[in-house]
Amino acid sequence: MKSIVFLLTFFCSMYHYSQTTILPIWPNDIPNTIKTDEVEEVLNQDIIRISKVQNPTIEVYLPAKKIATGQAVLIFPGGGYQILAYDWEGTDFAKLLNSKGIAGIVVKYRLPNSKSITERHKVPLQDAQRAMRLVRSMAKEWNINENNIGIMGFSAGGHLAATLGTHYNEEVYAKTDAVDLFSARPNFMALIYPVISMATAHTHQGSKTALLGKTPNQAQIDHFSNELQVNKETPPTFLVHASDDTAVPVENSLLFYTALRKYNIPAEMHIYPTGGHGFALGLGNAHLASWTNQWIGWLSSL
Repeated sequence: MKSIVFLLTFFCSMYHYSQTTILPIWPNDIPNTIKTDEVEEVLNQDIIRISKVQNPTIEVYLPAKKIATGQAVLIFPGGGYQILAYDWEGTDFAKLLNSKGIAGIVVKYRLPNSKSITERHKVPLQDAQRAMRLVRSMAKEWNINENNIGIMGFSAGGHLAATLGTHYNEEVYAKTDAVDLFSARPNFMALIYPVISMATAHTHQGSKTALLGKTPNQAQIDHFSNELQVNKETPPTFLVHASDDTAVPVENSLLFYTALRKYNIPAEMHIYPTGGHGFALGLGNAHLASWTNQWIGWLSSL
């Protein structure tokens, strides 16, 4: 018995004081899933690419308590809803946030092109809502202010972030435990070269097809065109895009910014003349790399 108590104390100590913790988003049954022979794949070359996610998780990076601000950001990596650029648009940003006293939490969410799901269009939002609720439920343990938890997303991850920010009250899964009693509404959003619209004129076709299939109806297109879903409760938003983005047209950010202005939602947008798509930290371009300073400054003003 003493040895069991010792082990429990040891693991609880590791859990509370380790700088990085990985937790399953769904501790028991994962909704919207079926058993298949599909397995998760991780390709680690120039960046870490994760595909066929089977067990969604959050990877939690906590800053030293001495500099902790109480703020936290959930990070949704991009990858066209087909892969996750996990370090490039995920863990690299969690580490940057930690250096500023902010908790960074990378969400490894399921992808709608997986064979292991039944309703493709629901699965990213299910994981995103649950991830936000899970973080809120752990706020005290992680020295986080539960009223200062935001999100950021890149490309298709930006679409997921914008979807969470505009569909946080949508019931996309059945409540299963006390975690699901917490709000899924983010307190703020940062959308980085995001896919916003599913309309043909502006969308990223690969992301649209992965999420909605090849022949979505107009109601589905409108529902996931997040510029049409903004209302007075949409969180304050920070937007970054490059004008020469040929993958996800800059109009996506412009449309969302215009919708935010319509409802007087506090918003800041930075449009860079060059940078293309997927520039992440933008370290190869001194001017573009300044966007993270603008973003951190904006975070500190919230």
